[in-house]
Amino acid sequence: MSKVDRARMQGLMKREEQRFRDAHKRSKELFERATKSLLGGVPMSWMVEWPGTFPVFMESAVAARVTDVDGNAYVDLCLGDTGAMTGHAPSGSTGVIAEQLRRGITTMLPSEDAVWVGEELQRRFGLPYWNFTLTATDANRFAIRIARQITGRPKILVYNYCYHGTVDETFATIGDGRTITRKGNVGPPVPVEVTTVVVEFNDAEALARALEPGDVACVLAEPALTNIGIVLPEPDYHDALRELTRKTGTILIIDETHTICTGPGGATRAWGLDPDMFTIGKPIGSGIPSGTYGVSEEVARRMFDSTDADYYDVGGIGGTLAGNALSMAAIRATLENVLTEEAFARMIPLAERWTDGVHAAIERNGLPWEVQRLGARAEYWFTPTPPRNGGEAAAADDRELAAFTHLYALNRGVLLTPFHNAALMSPSTTQEDVDLHSEVFEEMTSELVGG
Repeated sequence: MSKVDRARMQGLMKREEQRFRDAHKRSKELFERATKSLLGGVPMSWMVEWPGTFPVFMESAVAARVTDVDGNAYVDLCLGDTGAMTGHAPSGSTGVIAEQLRRGITTMLPSEDAVWVGEELQRRFGLPYWNFTLTATDANRFAIRIARQITGRPKILVYNYCYHGTVDETFATIGDGRTITRKGNVGPPVPVEVTTVVVEFNDAEALARALEPGDVACVLAEPALTNIGIVLPEPDYHDALRELTRKTGTILIIDETHTICTGPGGATRAWGLDPDMFTIGKPIGSGIPSGTYGVSEEVARRMFDSTDADYYDVGGIGGTLAGNALSMAAIRATLENVLTEEAFARMIPLAERWTDGVHAAIERNGLPWEVQRLGARAEYWFTPTPPRNGGEAAAADDRELAAFTHLYALNRGVLLTPFHNAALMSPSTTQEDVDLHSEVFEEMTSELVGG
């Protein structure tokens, strides 16, 4: 196996940083100006995670292409970290959204689109009743509150290095065999061990031990870990998860905000999952802020059997703009015209092609790396075998190497998800887009090993 020469890589990185600066002079000007009014010089702090010595400022984004203020064009394989999984400004929804803008945005009244969307969510994901939010974070927050209310239990269970948005209870990890706060957690309201139990993904025995005391209201689970890198479930793990949650009277919440990449019904349909509650956000509105949660018949009954719970006003469920007419029109157009069965039939083979291209370059250059795929999403690891849980995934993180690979790709017209080595296919992505990445990845890996 070839090894990466770190000294060589650092020299290449200096070259790439200079190439970046030379090609992004206008972005540099805007960033320097922005530091005088925006925290960190960006509208949202994670935007500084992009590779380069300052952020790239965008001019336009259409289909699977982004153009920056310096006129550089990119194949976008980041796609807003799933938020733009539909592609940018998809023609199947932009006309509908524009028409709804003219007809009204928010009125605190239901629309016919909401009825259509509820029926379509039933069909795709199997749960009978739905309510709406503006983000998956809020969908998860509301689902957790409902689970606590109907079970009378105080805690939730999440997986080590999971991601469920900015839900307070989920910023927890494992340290010395106990639940501790995630490094960098900003102002936690209470110690996380008061609210949360953490176990490793794919460890059914640890899950059983954690649920046995009977104080866990819900398990909040991605079908596969995604934000620490793609970590797939082992055979029968989801069967064990469902059996153990039923046995202990624990609500099972499946969060498909990222794993919708597995197909139009997400992993829930593709893998035959049977959650009590379901949450999703990001891509379902073609970029318009949208989220939703669904509940089973039993959960709905238990919700309204609880006469002391206020689901309408000040009970902590809902938001003034949630379910607004614009969001509902955007979700309907997205599900009806963009994220369709036909779209996924194109997107998933493109992710397979991307995976094959990356794997071929790894093999040719003798690197001890691996590549993993989840539907229309794929990712490479700087390890010889993919991690089986979040702890292993976090230990495999190599920020220096990731920064180099991402900047190398950006400088040659390819955007990858900045937080990890992920690529996502949209209905607008083409074989040529995928092949460009394969060519760039081959060039990069060859340079790394001195080829």
